[in-house]
Amino acid sequence: MNRPLLKSSAFARSAKQLLKKKPHLAASFRTVLELLATDAFHPSLKTHKVKGNLEGSWACSVAYDLRIVFSFVDDSVNEAILLEAVGTHDEVY
Repeated sequence: MNRPLLKSSAFARSAKQLLKKKPHLAASFRTVLELLATDAFHPSLKTHKVKGNLEGSWACSVAYDLRIVFSFVDDSVNEAILLEAVGTHDEVY
């Protein structure tokens, strides 16, 4: 199932800053987004529910200490993925 990815303004800003600081992550970041759209629960993503202030959201791994926080939302026709935040473990949780 291929879900559309919707980017929040906070995610877009964080992703832009992250890739400016660490351009070597661009390829793996793009790969993770493509995999997230096709299979959000692929084992390599290590997708898990988030607790606390972000309850109801999910997170997946991009690199050792880099996470994407997202949630499943209803788009006009299908279920979509709203990308909420990207950053290190401490930045997003």
